[in-house]
Amino acid sequence: MLGHLDVHWQLLPLLLAIGCIVGFLAGLLGVGGAMTMIPVLTLIFTHEGFSPEHVVHIAVATSLATIMFTSLSSMRAHARRGAVLWGVAWGLAPGIVVGSLIGPQIVATMSSALVAALFALFTGVSAVQMLANREPRALRDLPGKPGLFGVGATIGFISSMVGAGGAFLSVPFMVWCNVRIHNAVATSAAIGFPISAAGTLGYMVAGLRQETLPPLSIGYVYVPAAAGIVVASMLTAPIGAQLAHRWPVLRLRRAFACLLVAISGYMVWKAASFGGLAR
Repeated sequence: MLGHLDVHWQLLPLLLAIGCIVGFLAGLLGVGGAMTMIPVLTLIFTHEGFSPEHVVHIAVATSLATIMFTSLSSMRAHARRGAVLWGVAWGLAPGIVVGSLIGPQIVATMSSALVAALFALFTGVSAVQMLANREPRALRDLPGKPGLFGVGATIGFISSMVGAGGAFLSVPFMVWCNVRIHNAVATSAAIGFPISAAGTLGYMVAGLRQETLPPLSIGYVYVPAAAGIVVASMLTAPIGAQLAHRWPVLRLRRAFACLLVAISGYMVWKAASFGGLAR
């Protein structure tokens, strides 16, 4: 057992490098966490001999665990500028928590192939949105508390299933409801924490029923990977944020979208390699 643990701790330099890249991209482009982490973690965990039955589940859960920490720094930065609409955030939060707790329980019943295919679809849609670079038209006002609860539950449910922070859903929804884009982005950063925290807890609970998870895991969350990525990403995110004001971000977003198309293709291939979508 000790030798097995030593092998996995040797991954720390690689995990730190992934964290640096993820943090930099998140700061520069405002995206990139789950979309870059999950495919790379899937590749690493497969190479390390993690159970094929759970390898994508572990990657998704570990991604959410890292987002839980990195979202806090983003939330604080937006809150200092007074851009977070706390009334909207608190209205969405209860539904987000419920949906984010349920999503992992559903994912736990899916095969790795199906989870990989779901992530490939999410990544492909995100790439198309980035390439189009269109903001949704404001057509209505925000719903009341029951409506916000339902929207929050949907955002939390889908986001926790693909290991994301939810901005790909929450920002378009708020802009559609006449919220200024800057406030929508800031408020989305604030709700990223309850999504990732509840989703991480959900994956921990769902993974407790599994018997073939690697050592140093809490449920589906692989702690060494989460710790290494969190430390590095929190150091490099501010660097990316500073450069965002100097670099041609629109061009970079489109280049990153092309990368996402390749990532989506890889996850489709990965889904096929698992040998079917049934559990």
